Order: sequence, then C-alpha cells, then structure tokens
Amino acid sequence: MQRWRGLEDIPEGWGRSVVTIGSYDGVHRGHQLIIGRTVERARELGVPAVVVTFDPHPSEVVRPGSHPPLLAPHHRRAELMGELGVDAVLVLPFTSDFSKLSPADFVVKVLVDKLHARSVVEGPNFRFGHKAAGTVESLAELGETYDYDVVVVDLFERTESGEAFSSTMARRLVAEGDVRGASEVLGRPHRVEGVVVPGARRGRELGYPTANVDTLPHTAIPADGVYAGWLNVEGEAMPAALSVGTNPQFEGTERTVEAYAIDRVDLELYGLHVAVDFLEYIRGQEKFDTLEALKDRMAQDVEEARRSVTAAAEG
Repeated sequence: MQRWRGLEDIPEGWGRSVVTIGSYDGVHRGHQLIIGRTVERARELGVPAVVVTFDPHPSEVVRPGSHPPLLAPHHRRAELMGELGVDAVLVLPFTSDFSKLSPADFVVKVLVDKLHARSVVEGPNFRFGHKAAGTVESLAELGETYDYDVVVVDLFERTESGEAFSSTMARRLVAEGDVRGASEVLGRPHRVEGVVVPGARRGRELGYPTANVDTLPHTAIPADGVYAGWLNVEGEAMPAALSVGTNPQFEGTERTVEAYAIDRVDLELYGLHVAVDFLEYIRGQEKFDTLEALKDRMAQDVEEARRSVTAAAEG
C-alpha cells in the first residue's frame, strides 16, 4: 500500500481511482463499511482505492484547542486501511488556507486534478469545504461536471441502541473506561501506543515490573483503573495487566499508562515503541491501607487479567 503526505507526493501519471474522504479516526465499524465499499467499487472498476484523511484533525485548525482525543495515530489507521484492501492513503496537511477552500475548489484541487476520481464513496452525513458547506448532494452535482459518480453508504447501527457507530461514541466509551463497549464500536480492542520510559520502578519492587508507556500526543486514554489486555512488543502480543492513573498509593500526580506482561520479569523494554490493547475493565484506582494489601490486590488483578485474556484468545 502506498502512503502519501500532501498532494505533491502523489505519483506523476496517477490514473483514475475510487476515493473516500474523512478523518477516519479509529477506523471503526462504520468507517469499515465505507472503506470496504470503496475497495469493492474500485475492484468493480479495475482502479485503485484511495483514502484521503487529514492531519491535524480539522477541528484543531477551525477551533484551536479543540483537538479531540485520538483513537488511532495515522500510521495505525493506514495499517488498518491496508488490511481492508486500500491501495493508497493520502494524508493532507490541514491548514487554515486549506480550510478555506470552497467545496468546488476542494473537488478540483484534490479529486479531479490529482486523484482523477472515477467514483467517490461517503457516508450520508459527509461534509467538506469551507465551513463544511459541501454535502453528498453537492458532491454528486459536481461529479456530473467532473466525470465521477458518488456512492452513499448508510452507517452501520449499534444493535442495542440504534445509534450509528461513530468516533465520538468510541471516545466517550474509552473515557468512561468501558473498553468492552469501545471494542464493539471499533471492531477490535482500543489501542494506546508509545515509547517505554523509566518510571519510579515501584512495580519491580512489588514483584510486578511494568512498562511505563509515554503515550503519543492527543491519545484517547481510558479512565483511571486496572484493565486486562495485551502488551504488543516487536510483533509479540503478551497477556498483560494494565494500570491507568496517578498511582494514589504513592501520592502520585502524573497520569501514566503502565503494563505488566504476565509472568514476564525478564523483559528489557526501555526505548522500545510498544502498543497496549485494552480488553476488559477490572476495577477503579484505589489506595490501600498497607503495601501488603496492595500486593494482595495486585495478585488478584493479575489473575483476573489472565482469565480475561485467555477467554478472549479462546473465543
């Protein structure tokens, strides 16, 4: 799969393609339907499937300081899109000038002149151009002039509530600590990434050495608490007990994400980029009366995490 940053990265002589446009943060189940239909339409026409997305998030440029927590960094989104069959991902730097392009100018600049769109696939609520003036209807009208058609994909709805899957829903569930619910929306466990950095080393002293993950900027971090999940290191996924919070037992003030790879005390992870997948909420943060009480609870947490991860792997 090809990855481009900016219109200038698109190869000279790029032919017709099928395109979908959006932030696609999280590549959740609704996104997967749209992207899947994009790939399907591209195969029908015998041309590449291209996803166009933006960096930074458009809201940060339009309303500075409003950058939403991110469900997945751009490299992770590209990986997920590649797994869905996408041929190329174009990340457009979203600037103040770019935000002022009219819908028609956006279509000409991106879809017509550079990607030579043959078909564009979007959800029913897609908006684009200055002040989000463009709609799927205006996109289709412009297509009559510029020789592309528009396919509208209805978003998949959540069975229990009837609410359409969305990044907003996934962020809310993550923030509440409902990582199981977030997994339902995303179609996979919520992932947090970063480099392992030195911490206070208290976990090692207590018998449970943890990887202290310096998370990427704007990452959506689950609510404070203890979770079951996976610690992914250089292609190996290890069952893990995860902790998010300020460590009130030791009067901590900085919020951290820590992962204990169950039964692994031999790991040297400092400086490595790792990924943490959240499977199940176990409990909230607590301050115990004694260190022995804390160690007893940590042992229980590890066994609960072990059972959760084993059940997930088997089922």
